[in-house]
Amino acid sequence: MINLFDMIPSILMMVAPILIAALGGLVSERSGVVNIALEGLMGVGAFTAATVHTLLESSTPMSIWIALGAAALAGLAISSIHALASVTFNADQVISGTGINLLATGGTVFLCQIIFHQERTEPYKLGMMPGPGGIYPTAWIALVALVLVWYLLYRRPWGFRLRACGEHPQAAASAGIDVRRTRWIAVLISGALAGLAGASIVVTETIQYTMYTINGAGFIALAAVSFGRWKPKGVAGASLLFGSAVALAIYMVNIKILRDFPPEFFSILPYIITIVTLVAFSGKDYAPAAAGQPYEKGGS
Repeated sequence: MINLFDMIPSILMMVAPILIAALGGLVSERSGVVNIALEGLMGVGAFTAATVHTLLESSTPMSIWIALGAAALAGLAISSIHALASVTFNADQVISGTGINLLATGGTVFLCQIIFHQERTEPYKLGMMPGPGGIYPTAWIALVALVLVWYLLYRRPWGFRLRACGEHPQAAASAGIDVRRTRWIAVLISGALAGLAGASIVVTETIQYTMYTINGAGFIALAAVSFGRWKPKGVAGASLLFGSAVALAIYMVNIKILRDFPPEFFSILPYIITIVTLVAFSGKDYAPAAAGQPYEKGGS
């Protein structure tokens, strides 16, 4: 019999990267820029963290924390491509994000071949260790990120300006807000959080990076933004639901009456839950009015 209390550390471990990435998607979309590149940015972050930790593990006690910081910077750097294309040049945001997802998959494998002479990083000896109660520090990082995003969006003037850019960019511009600059910053924050989210996966759930490490977590995070109706508390609840589904899919194989089911059923269960909840509860009316729309200075 599975003890739900014993599952809490594993659930929080699964929830943390989804929540961190979803918060990044929330910030970006609230500014008016759809960022479907979360999957690829998480892959870049995971590759960077695994590489840095592998190379520094034997010589630097703080290698995991350095790896987390490097992953955030890598995500920020790659997200600048999305910002340049979609904000500066008004390219289609979906196509730009898709391009980054493809670039991340091929680029990380290519770099693995160069650095490690194989299509994955070398496994490291020790990942992130859980703290009191078996809870990983990444869960606390996710909580801090949630509070900071809420505070910035709803308690600071910058958050008001950012939300105005996602709802009525022309009105925001007429009030003196630099829409493009605000959107640039939002996309960069989104990339940094997505990179950190990818790193959170690779240092807690596995011992190396492969092209299958992220395995759709970025798209689940994107779904959490929509299901959470573009609000921090909603995104947190959606991330908890989807992360719990992933954890339960792992634990369900230990339930006696379910052992006759093929293991593939449990592998796809989180994605089925994601699709069903989106179809049943999500609505486009909650999305920022200008999400996905390029900003033309002086336009109507």
